[in-house]
Amino acid sequence: MSAFPGVENPGDSIMAAKPMLHYFNGRGRMEPIRWLLAAAGVEFEETFIDTPEDFEKLKNDGSLMFQQVPMVEIDGMKLVQSRAILNYIAAKHNLYGRDIKERALIDMYIEGVADLNEMILLLPVSPPAEKDAKITLIKDRTTNRYLPAFEKVLKSHGQDYLVGNRLSRADIHLVELLYLVEELDPSLLANFPLLKALKARISNLPTVKKFLQPGGARKPPVDEKSVEKSRKIFKF
Repeated sequence: MSAFPGVENPGDSIMAAKPMLHYFNGRGRMEPIRWLLAAAGVEFEETFIDTPEDFEKLKNDGSLMFQQVPMVEIDGMKLVQSRAILNYIAAKHNLYGRDIKERALIDMYIEGVADLNEMILLLPVSPPAEKDAKITLIKDRTTNRYLPAFEKVLKSHGQDYLVGNRLSRADIHLVELLYLVEELDPSLLANFPLLKALKARISNLPTVKKFLQPGGARKPPVDEKSVEKSRKIFKF
């Protein structure tokens, strides 16, 4: 609010602007950010990095602190580093627990989600000769380590959400992961009824439903074409 009646505070327009996401037109490390913004009901815009020159321009104009994307312009800041971006969005939109104990649980759960998510994220860029072994390992970790742990959390307190009986970023990140697992092999969710119920519950939230519908902001699964394009842009 401006100190002078009728005069707009310059900061108001900065805070009201839609976040601008800078990344290539694919999932990658920006997708959890898209999920979290969407779940929070925040409309955002995207500027896609389509060529190596687009990426170089961002680096050369000083927009990328560590010469890396994703980068999100939000509330007058240019934030990089995925965890920093996600932490800010979650805290701003009350998706990060009521106190430090709830936040500690949320952090613990999302780190577990991140462990399995990272294995799935890197699968498309793995050498072909290693893919079958990596898929076997992912399936084993999914059904014997990570999903049983989250199913146990939900069973232990009998509540609809992982922490504090209300929606948090932990639920959103976990449900994103469940979609990735389902894409890999739908049968992997068969023995986890509480996780399937959580997935349905979160997916039916109006903000998430809009994100998931055809034509929504969620990106399609990674294919060889998108992997090749990202290799050319980021030269890896």
